Amino acid sequence: MLGRSTLSRSGSFRPENIGQNALAMIGNLCFTFFVVGVLIFTIIAATYEPEDPLFHPSTKITSFLTSNSNATFKSDDTVVRTGEDFMASNQTAFSNFINVTDVDTLSTDNVNAHGAAATALDSCEGPLDCRDPELFHMLMKRVIEEFKDIHFYRFGKPVPGSNESTCDMGWRFRPKEGKTAALYKDYRRFVIARSENCTLSLVGIGDYHSGVNARKRKKNQKPGFEKTPGKQEAGQPLLPVVGETVNDMLPVVESENSFSRGRYLLYNGGGDRCKSMNHYLWSFLCALGEAQYLNRTLVMDLSICLNWMYSSSNQDEEAKDFRFYFDFEHLREAASVLDHSQFWDDWGKWHKKDRLSLHLVEDVRVTPMKLTTVKDALIMRKFGSVEPDNYWYRVCEGETESVIQRPWHLIWKSRRLMDIVSAIAAKLNWDYDAVHIERGEKARNKELWPNLAADTSPDALISSLANKLEEGRHVYIATNEPDTSFFNPLKDKYTTHFLDEYKDLWDEKSEWYSETKALNKGVPVEFDGYMRISVDTEVFLRGKKQVETFNDLTNDCKDGVNTCTAAAS
Repeated sequence: MLGRSTLSRSGSFRPENIGQNALAMIGNLCFTFFVVGVLIFTIIAATYEPEDPLFHPSTKITSFLTSNSNATFKSDDTVVRTGEDFMASNQTAFSNFINVTDVDTLSTDNVNAHGAAATALDSCEGPLDCRDPELFHMLMKRVIEEFKDIHFYRFGKPVPGSNESTCDMGWRFRPKEGKTAALYKDYRRFVIARSENCTLSLVGIGDYHSGVNARKRKKNQKPGFEKTPGKQEAGQPLLPVVGETVNDMLPVVESENSFSRGRYLLYNGGGDRCKSMNHYLWSFLCALGEAQYLNRTLVMDLSICLNWMYSSSNQDEEAKDFRFYFDFEHLREAASVLDHSQFWDDWGKWHKKDRLSLHLVEDVRVTPMKLTTVKDALIMRKFGSVEPDNYWYRVCEGETESVIQRPWHLIWKSRRLMDIVSAIAAKLNWDYDAVHIERGEKARNKELWPNLAADTSPDALISSLANKLEEGRHVYIATNEPDTSFFNPLKDKYTTHFLDEYKDLWDEKSEWYSETKALNKGVPVEFDGYMRISVDTEVFLRGKKQVETFNDLTNDCKDGVNTCTAAAS
């Protein structure tokens, strides 16, 4: 009775009021959902922070990461792709290589010009004459016959070696099945014997880069032999030449007048330091792109911070030189850049005297387009301390994205590192297959990669590779497995090779060690994790056949369970 009387007293539940109450209730619910939605959106917007700039939704980033194959190394965040990776291989330029028949024709022409072919020297006394044309032709012919897996494009004139019976000779070449748009230089020592009748014969050819006297072309030295090069396509950039002497000294301002007439752009501060190498390059190229758009010299800090993921200490490491990882000589020659230390020295000496002014920009929303009319000598973008708004690459977002073109062609990998890659490939005669085997943390994480550990076990690898690689081949294994003896069972089928077999290429007696030490003001440079990954990757990519962990060896997805479709799209 009590409940009944209460209901009867409430007008809310009278039949004539039900419609109004329902509408009011629906309105209240809609308003509540609206308020909750606004709160959620506000929280997401306030706390959002991208993990890596390469995940920014941009058509340029998409094209940067898009590849025709799902190669593990190509899409791995630990290895950065640089300008030469995007260069289309001009097959017309590469098709005009030197054949043995070209050398035979050259020898015949020499006979016709001088009346007879000198198969023997006039005198057997004294040191060997490395300038003798017939000796040059013999060496070229033997090199072409010896190294069947490469094409030759230029031979330098032989020069005296270490003693009276040796000559050094250099040449430019490219692997026959080369996929990258690059040329390589090798120079080797040749041991030559003379018989009693003065006939010359080749006794032996030294190892890669053994002919050090032929490394650098001497002044007034006559050119060697080169066929008329193939036509370079219009607008085609110059090709990297791995093996040439590297000259990456800092650019010098010629005079006070030259400095005062210059116009400069400098990025200061920001949250990009010690991030991944991909992040660093994405931001750096934004700055370089803006400098080019504004027709200004970029003032850059060559001292970079190596992210902990690449360091042996598992901590961020400061004071790493840009030149350890990238080709500064190419950047310096192709763009206008200046080291920030030298810039500030010159600025301190001359800015007051010459009344050089500074234009400070502290908001990333100030676009490069708004700076085109600035006349000040220096535009300094100063970035704050709040991430991610203080990332350099934010300058190139939004409307700027369609205006500023990141100049990828200006950034090449360090030629010193690429020379190590070339040396390893040369030791394998450029005739090897390559396998990438990823294990490590992923193999231990059964939740995200349930099959990886089993699929990369020795027994599984022997079974998987049987249909992919010919038995008895030289196989380079690029892997993050620290114990390479794990792969010993593969030796029954293949001749296996690993990166650490070639430690002599970066140890204390190596050219790389001495040159990087000189760059580092006499302090030895560690061959760090990023360098190892770079070299390992590039050697892998030069294999005649390439077998990858994901897609080729396991059905697990590269980024974990249920990510294969997302990765493909």
